[in-house]
Amino acid sequence: MDDAVERGGPQPPAARYVAIITDGNGRWARSRGLPVNAGHDAGADTVKARLRDAAELGVRELTVYSFSTENWSRPREEVQGLMAMFSRRVAGETPELHAEGVRMRFIGRREGISDELVEQMRWAQELTDANRRITLFVAFNYGGRAEILDAARRFQGGGEEDFRRCLYAPEMHDPDLIIRTSGERRLSNYLLWQSAYSELVFRDELWPDFTREALVQSLAQFSERRRRFGGR
Repeated sequence: MDDAVERGGPQPPAARYVAIITDGNGRWARSRGLPVNAGHDAGADTVKARLRDAAELGVRELTVYSFSTENWSRPREEVQGLMAMFSRRVAGETPELHAEGVRMRFIGRREGISDELVEQMRWAQELTDANRRITLFVAFNYGGRAEILDAARRFQGGGEEDFRRCLYAPEMHDPDLIIRTSGERRLSNYLLWQSAYSELVFRDELWPDFTREALVQSLAQFSERRRRFGGR
């Protein structure tokens, strides 16, 4: 055990606000000879499992990149499958997550999404609004540049906090830590405003293979870093 912990000294910083770029579902499916949407289903299972782990590990907010504004360019069959899966998951799993104290929020544009799915998202948010164990932000039809543009249209002047109130989820904390899976090393238009001082961890696993141990290791990497926020 670390001496400081054993003596009751200062504890290493904990990542309370975590965001993940859940990359690699398609490659995971293709490597197994499965349809690409089977990879998205496996990825959704991993989101739910790691959400529960995050809550147990003391994370207060978890943000996951579910569908980007650029994903509309994917094959029509894949996009339709993603929309159907998302609708099925929201309808079927929200009561379960509600019972576990999860607060759900969806960030992104609503254009192009069916009225039925928009209503399901509204219902999930209202049902879970009073929960406080952990907040799950789902970035769906989301792009960081789109968020900043949409906020700029609403912005009436002032400082950074005034601008923040124009973002999709003003109550969201800036992520302490952003994790990306699949070996890629870029943000891909994710939380561009919020990530100004986020620590980054890149993992080689494809998202469906991202285990609890991988999450623990990522949080441990964060705790070893010194955050200066422009200071010394």
